[in-house]
Amino acid sequence: FSLGVCNGCQMMSHLKDLIPGAEHWPRFVRNTSEQFEARLVMVEVEPSPSILLSGMAGSKMPIIVAHGEGRAEFADVTALKNLDASGQVALRYIDNSGHVTETFPANPNGSPRGITAVTNSDGRHTIMMPHPERVIRAVQHSWHPDGWQEDGSWLRLFRNARHWLK
Repeated sequence: FSLGVCNGCQMMSHLKDLIPGAEHWPRFVRNTSEQFEARLVMVEVEPSPSILLSGMAGSKMPIIVAHGEGRAEFADVTALKNLDASGQVALRYIDNSGHVTETFPANPNGSPRGITAVTNSDGRHTIMMPHPERVIRAVQHSWHPDGWQEDGSWLRLFRNARHWLK
């Protein structure tokens, strides 16, 4: 299995021809703002076969972005529709009301349909522009419920990886 984050996401998107079930993946290009964007944003975990996001569908969580080339670009409208129809979209940017957005700044790069992470058809390879590793501990969040103790919202992604290896 593999996880490509930020530059790893960009690299793996260029290797999609070598990854079974990744033929609909976009490539990641310059942000619409034409600037490096670094901040906390909100995403929603979509139902997908991703082993790393298992049991997380429907979660709306904060995550860090830090990129200048994070906009998902598709070969054509058909490729975008095929990806959406395949159930391989793993994360989407959402606004303050919890709705998928293409509007800046909630969508920091202008990706269509808020797409910021995708997985291949069997869920073993997931790529994303945001940085889940930067919010795995509760203290890394700007706010968290009192009951969280040490674990942040994205630690489950890494626990899912460990569980899959057992």
